[in-house]
Amino acid sequence: MRTELLEAFMAVAEEQHFGRAADRLHIGQSPLSQQIRRLEAEIGTPLFARTTRRVELTAAGTLLLERVPGLLGALDDAAHDARRAAGGDVGRVALGFTGSATFSIMPSLVAELRRELPDVRLELHGEQLTPAQVERLVDGRLDLGLLRPPVRAPEIEVEVVRSEPLVAVLPAGHALADSASVRVADLAEEPFVTYPSEARSVLHEAVEATCRAHGFFPRVAAEVGETGTLVAFVAAGLGVSLAPQSVMGLSIAGAVYRPLADERHAKVDLAIAWRRGDRAPALLRALELSRQHLRRSG
Repeated sequence: MRTELLEAFMAVAEEQHFGRAADRLHIGQSPLSQQIRRLEAEIGTPLFARTTRRVELTAAGTLLLERVPGLLGALDDAAHDARRAAGGDVGRVALGFTGSATFSIMPSLVAELRRELPDVRLELHGEQLTPAQVERLVDGRLDLGLLRPPVRAPEIEVEVVRSEPLVAVLPAGHALADSASVRVADLAEEPFVTYPSEARSVLHEAVEATCRAHGFFPRVAAEVGETGTLVAFVAAGLGVSLAPQSVMGLSIAGAVYRPLADERHAKVDLAIAWRRGDRAPALLRALELSRQHLRRSG
């Protein structure tokens, strides 16, 4: 049932006169009469009782008159919502965050996305290592990831948005805790709390490469998959660690962060990632806002 037929019906019903209704719609009286006959044919019953002086609604027309404003309003709402969906103003975006970014970047980024896209439903997944995010991006459980490259999945687009140094994570009572900075070599004899080796963690490899560049292989006391747990283990005295600078957004009693005095091989990239070819409007809006936010705040 076309909207112009319903609008023609409304005009005739309210004016109770074909001539006045035709003038209101800026069309001829004959085309208007044809529209009404077409609508009556589609519904299967007369909507008007025509006399020489006036036009009156039948019982069917009276009922339809009660329903048409709601129908037209619903059609307008649907068209409006469709335009907003096409522009990325409504929809759903699932975001994944690597461990350190969960604490330092996620709060401000999500606040901006909610402010700019209030009707887009955001699903947040924090403390996810890069391999887990890549798997979820490929199978559609995530739409956008904030992770540590490299990513070796051809289905995934990756864009580096910043590079950040590693920092030392120390127990508050450690001999180096009051130092302005820490030399990596000074940690050679320390037990390390690290990211998992079996999960192919990018940060595990970065920490290992940094230690080896300074003449030692880290002695691992514990491997953990979550940054919050890693810092908590350090605070409990299980060992020391190296982590991206963004981990400093996580405050846990008993753990302190110190910059490294020698940053050779001690930087890690942070990137946004999404499925190659995914053109979902809400994703594209969230992607561009995330890109701007991360470069601006970096």
